[in-house]
Amino acid sequence: MTETLACQDVIYAFSKEHTPVKRVASGTTIEIETYDCFKNQVTSPETKIAGIDWDEINPATGPVFIEGAEPGDVLKVRIDKLEIGDQGVMATGPDLGVLGHRLEELTSKIIPVKDGHAVFDDKLKIPVNKMIGVIGVAPDGEPVSCGTPGAHGGNMDTKLITEGATLYFPVFAEGALFALGDFHAAMGDGEIGVSGIEVPGKATVTLEVVKEGALRHPLVENGDGIAFIVSAPTLDEAAKAAVEEMADFLLPRTELDLPDIAMMLSAAGQVQVSQIVDPLMTARFFLPNYVLEAYGVKVFG
Repeated sequence: MTETLACQDVIYAFSKEHTPVKRVASGTTIEIETYDCFKNQVTSPETKIAGIDWDEINPATGPVFIEGAEPGDVLKVRIDKLEIGDQGVMATGPDLGVLGHRLEELTSKIIPVKDGHAVFDDKLKIPVNKMIGVIGVAPDGEPVSCGTPGAHGGNMDTKLITEGATLYFPVFAEGALFALGDFHAAMGDGEIGVSGIEVPGKATVTLEVVKEGALRHPLVENGDGIAFIVSAPTLDEAAKAAVEEMADFLLPRTELDLPDIAMMLSAAGQVQVSQIVDPLMTARFFLPNYVLEAYGVKVFG
């Protein structure tokens, strides 16, 4: 039977000090309900975005304790299914996002989601790309706000984190203490206006502890390939660190030396931007499946 977790159980920071709201065995499939990033406070065009409770932003449902997960392990998270609401909301304003210095007031927009598209206005329908913005485990050290990404995951705002993808997180605390939230009906790379099309929803995920190997940053795998996701104070730092992670991942798994890996990654790999608007910037380095298949590289588990 699939476990369930309602969105009444939320956190606003990832922390190893949290008391888990559910304990599950490794290999468990669980349905996790989520609020949108505004905790469902914006429900109509009449809702004034400036009047919402800004202390209730980016809630993540959880945390879930996975039995057997210990520091140094890897938590494998398979996203089996994503379901989203039929209405989304976007918001932007002064000092928010890349264009915030040119904006004079907070503005929000209700966006219906219908027939596989988000209806932006009477001219534009954006294809739905259901994705999870906030997902991760308890970090090492001090708590980290759900609005901030890091080595533990968190607010990575990466559009590859969607139905059918599998994520791998380094485990820093006993039980991993997994949580997720901040769903989007669609979001472009960069999330330049500081919000995607924010929606409530439900994720069905399978959580598995992997004892082999280790990670320093999250890794995402989908039908096209794999990508390391790294967050840092600048986009340059994040992108370069993501390349380093990929190189270090491949060195023990292939017979290539570092010069050959550098040349291969330069020819076949892709530096990609996840988001440039959170307290830390997030980049990813993507490598297509045909490269992994050529060298017989297998991901954890």
